Amino acid sequence: MKELYAFMVLMWAMIIIGGGIAVVILGPISITGYGELDPTLTSVFKGGVAVLMVILWIYILSKIKGLIFKKIFLE
Repeated sequence: MKELYAFMVLMWAMIIIGGGIAVVILGPISITGYGELDPTLTSVFKGGVAVLMVILWIYILSKIKGLIFKKIFLE
């Protein structure tokens, strides 16, 4: 049972870390030099990075979940 709690704590920690990365690192990024396309390119870049982070977080959590449930059911 403690493994499940550890998984939930890890999940929330990754959510908080991901939000921090989005606000602190991605927020200030601004692409310039393309005229009227600057806001569009900036948004596309930030959105792409955010989607990649979500995919990475899901992948990491699914691997950890597999390890935890393997350990629970093999005991």
